[in-house]
Amino acid sequence: MAVPVIAGVGTALPPATTQDELWDGFFAKHFSGTTYALAERIFANSGVSRRQAAVNPLLEDVSEWPTERRMRRYQVEALPLGKEAVGRALTAAGLDAGDVGLFVVCSCTGYATPGLDILLARDLGMAPDTQRMFVGHMGCYAALPGLGAASDFVSARGRPALLLCAELTSLHIQPAGVRVDTQQIVSHALFSDAAVAAVLVPGGRGYALREVTSVTDTSTADHMTWDVTDTGFRMGLSPKVPQVLSRHVRGLVDELLARHGRTVSEVDGWAVHPGGPRILNVVDGELALPPDALAASRATLDEHGNCSSPTVLLILDRLRRAQTPPERIVMLAFGPGLTLYAALLDRTG
Repeated sequence: MAVPVIAGVGTALPPATTQDELWDGFFAKHFSGTTYALAERIFANSGVSRRQAAVNPLLEDVSEWPTERRMRRYQVEALPLGKEAVGRALTAAGLDAGDVGLFVVCSCTGYATPGLDILLARDLGMAPDTQRMFVGHMGCYAALPGLGAASDFVSARGRPALLLCAELTSLHIQPAGVRVDTQQIVSHALFSDAAVAAVLVPGGRGYALREVTSVTDTSTADHMTWDVTDTGFRMGLSPKVPQVLSRHVRGLVDELLARHGRTVSEVDGWAVHPGGPRILNVVDGELALPPDALAASRATLDEHGNCSSPTVLLILDRLRRAQTPPERIVMLAFGPGLTLYAALLDRTG
């Protein structure tokens, strides 16, 4: 059975704006009254200095748009971003679009039929027999089950698979003065847009995907929500999320590594989804990681914000492009459920 290897990663980012510019130019006017000081403090302590936006609120305020208009704009903006990311990933892997056997697309910020999977397969010239899978509404952890599905296909069929994660969170800014609470302020301070693609092939040089695993605590299902409303999608984010992660993350990681005869001390690369500074602090503490083990995750949060599903792939790309790439990487991502996903990768070649 062929070992699935991540042979190429490609990214596509909309124009970036500093956090200070977003605050001064838009959100300082978006929040008012008793929420203003709270919002100002949350933005300042978000761990984010720059973010990307396909629809920049400094140029275009979507907060009063109905959901239908947001969904139409999603197609306009997501298609070229996805095409750019996929093109770069295929080039990095030395493949053509026609070589792809399975095309997996993850996105929770926009919906339409035909979707990105069909439109990109058409525009990029994928073969008519290319299989497709769309992963929706899994949120920030979707890249890992997406990688798992692609990996299983590569192992079973011996053919390349392609994963694309594309999110446009900028389309879901909520109206000012309507149910404004701490959860909304946090989401407005953190989220960002990106598209990242990864190519998996049977064997060769890159990072071998050894296993993808997960745990879900359904007793906390209400702690993280993503509701479709008449004015876009609304995030619900409980402050108890870090506590739930602290109960599960050590066991998930230890069990994953033990199945491969490894321990935490033998991992030299960590790609941990930065849901926010507190999330990274909890993972750091529970795993008792060495100093700077999460430097790539913190730098990605600082430079790109929380891009939902593409974020952990952005961190992976940062690690693999380092002057001395890590030999062994654990990827971790978290989302609705509450769900924790983990993956183990080994450098090959």
